[in-house]
Amino acid sequence: MTKASTGALCLVHSRWIATGVRSSWRLSTSFNADLPEASPSSLEVDGRTHQTDSWTNVPQSILSLIPRRLHLQPSHPVSLTRELLESCFPSPTFAYYNSLSPIVTVAQNFDSLGFPEDHPGRNRSDTYYINKDTVLRTHTSAHEAEIFRQNASQGYTISADVYRRDAIDRSHYPVFHQMEGARMWDRRKVPRGTLAKAVWDDLSEMPKHNLEVEDSSPTIHPERNPLQADHHSVEEVEAVSAHLKRSLEGVVVELFCRAKLASAAANTLDSMAEEPLKVRWVEAYFPFTSPSWELEVFWQGDWLEILGCGVTKQDLLINAGVPDQMGWAFGVGLERVAMLLFSIPDIRLFWSKDERFISQFRDIKNINRFKPFSRHPGCHKDVSFWLRSSSNSAGGGLRSSAQAFHENDVMEVVREVGGDLVEDVRLVDEFQHPSSGRKSLCYRINYRSLERTLRNREANELHERVKGDLVKKLGVEIR
Repeated sequence: MTKASTGALCLVHSRWIATGVRSSWRLSTSFNADLPEASPSSLEVDGRTHQTDSWTNVPQSILSLIPRRLHLQPSHPVSLTRELLESCFPSPTFAYYNSLSPIVTVAQNFDSLGFPEDHPGRNRSDTYYINKDTVLRTHTSAHEAEIFRQNASQGYTISADVYRRDAIDRSHYPVFHQMEGARMWDRRKVPRGTLAKAVWDDLSEMPKHNLEVEDSSPTIHPERNPLQADHHSVEEVEAVSAHLKRSLEGVVVELFCRAKLASAAANTLDSMAEEPLKVRWVEAYFPFTSPSWELEVFWQGDWLEILGCGVTKQDLLINAGVPDQMGWAFGVGLERVAMLLFSIPDIRLFWSKDERFISQFRDIKNINRFKPFSRHPGCHKDVSFWLRSSSNSAGGGLRSSAQAFHENDVMEVVREVGGDLVEDVRLVDEFQHPSSGRKSLCYRINYRSLERTLRNREANELHERVKGDLVKKLGVEIR
């Protein structure tokens, strides 16, 4: 889950102006501390100027990725995945929103969706803040209320880049792409106001499939998957849920039949992949839907979670000014699907500009498995440090105490230095001193380039910079 599109941090800095992200000077990446005096008073991001304040924690490396918009790049696997998913939700029933700005208000990202004030997603350890009122969206649902309010179509999909501070490994990246979709029915417009019958009639027109489907749980469960009893009838929820499940099962058929064809073309189709395609519905909880489910697919010997979905919370529709509507919604990570569809093993590859990667993909009619063009050795380096105790300022100029420490702060320091030259970061040891109570952590950083051999001397230089920044920005004491 790294940040720089081409690798070395110096390349990101040198392209600060060229990428369309400007500031009066370099933005310091302080995490749980106030901005230092040398930070800029404003940032111009995506053509708009924003004032900074003590909440500002978004680094240059993240802002520099905003113009990339991989979901709109022709022939890019993320974009091809978006196109393939959109083909399952045809126009004019569904409208497509693919160019919404990633800069949203706190109200859009959290308040409009009912996030409580103490929800961990609001923390600066999880979210990139431009200032206390403005963030880089953490999910496409930040635009949900606006789209519902516009009420321009019966359904929609939103595809967009989203931003979260998170772990560093081969399946996580601080910028990734989501698609969410919804389908609504209006009680005022269905025949005789019978919404359930209208939904069942629409379902009868949908194509059938031959999937093996496991769906043993009841549609509604009073504790695990409750009915929104103040707004919906059991009959309405049964109809909407059936329409939702048939729609998304159709998506699975489209995606995984193409994945099987790609495997067959590459002569990598094993006996497990030749088994009948199976899916199962698992009860889930999401803040925006109830009842809710996750859809899992049995693929290459394992159950894989593909997406989450459910019956849209009626409060969202009421607050958006469309109280007579009811329907379903889903959300899916485009990189997650693309990694399965194209057999891409490392999420960093999506950000590569190497022609050996880009040239492998063409269009959705020709889905092919990724062919690795190199496998360079990794270089593991450990860093151990003491967190500050309440009575001892380790490292000087301390930024965060042991109580305030968050692992995402370590990840952010590492990715700011190493960029896409870091494959993963793992906590391998922790220790608490029996006398002083001070806590020590040891992280193992795996430096590995996707495009060239990384020499040990270069890895050492990066590692020394990481250690220096951990002291300077987090106030830890290196052991």
